[in-house]
Amino acid sequence: MTELSVVVPTWNGGSRFVRLLEALREQDVAGPVEWLVIDSGSSDGTREAAERAGARVIQIDQREFQHGRTRNRAIAEASGEIVLLLTQDAVPMGTGYLAAMLAIFQDAPDGGAPIDAAYARQFPRPDCDPILAERLRRWSASRDTSVVQELVSGDAEASRERYGQLAPLERLSSCAFDNVASGVRRSSWESNPYPEVPFGEDVAFAKQVLLAGGRIGFCAQARVEHSHALELKREFKRLYCDHRNLHSLFGVHTVPTWSHVWRGWKPQSQFYAELIDAQPQLSLRERKRWKRIGHWHALFEAAAQFLGARSWWKVEGSWFWRRFDRWARRGV
Repeated sequence: MTELSVVVPTWNGGSRFVRLLEALREQDVAGPVEWLVIDSGSSDGTREAAERAGARVIQIDQREFQHGRTRNRAIAEASGEIVLLLTQDAVPMGTGYLAAMLAIFQDAPDGGAPIDAAYARQFPRPDCDPILAERLRRWSASRDTSVVQELVSGDAEASRERYGQLAPLERLSSCAFDNVASGVRRSSWESNPYPEVPFGEDVAFAKQVLLAGGRIGFCAQARVEHSHALELKREFKRLYCDHRNLHSLFGVHTVPTWSHVWRGWKPQSQFYAELIDAQPQLSLRERKRWKRIGHWHALFEAAAQFLGARSWWKVEGSWFWRRFDRWARRGV
């Protein structure tokens, strides 16, 4: 068994995936590294590029892909005791990414018991729009200090008791985890594989690990560049699915009523306008454009949070809500 495997799920990764492969080839890490790609029927040369780079490619039908199940299959196929996972558009920054991620498994940041899983620090791409760049800066995966997340290390019963005492947002914070750039210890994963869910498998996995008395590390020294362009429809659907999942897992309901949606729209829109005005690289025309987008994004993000959390009880008794829920979750 090799010490380290790297797994990347792919589907038409394009030039960004090629950059990822180049960054992986440049990594400075001791010992052999196994490269494994699990591809969902790419037609743009992604599979061939992975093979040329020396990766072992597992081919699956696109209809078989599911965030949790596909990652479980890839980890089961990998041979490393430590398995690092990257999305196809998360590009390591610098040559020390793999070594930093491996090191946190070998030596926990707090010097305590070994950690079971870890995730890396994320930076927005240089061309990331100002609204999403600000959101990424607020995300737990953007911190500049490595930390360990645990409830009660080594004690599942005490961990469940401690978890039950936390408020919903405290539960979410304690279970922060992100599969954009992450890693798992094989022995821990064998006890707690990824939940086979279509969305939010990373935080659901983190909850399992912590409730079992495990430990999760955040590695600030391991850095990746990752972000997407802002599209209002896609962002609404992603936020809807995210808050549907967060309500189910943790009881989170950040926007409790329609009244909160409407009351929060104007101040959030104003916040985005001020954020955009503070970007000196934007032209006057670009500022006007992003302010219009920010105005509607402020409404859509609040509505998505409200509707996503609400969906868990609405879909049971409403034909309309079932249709809407299927639409919102399709393709996310």
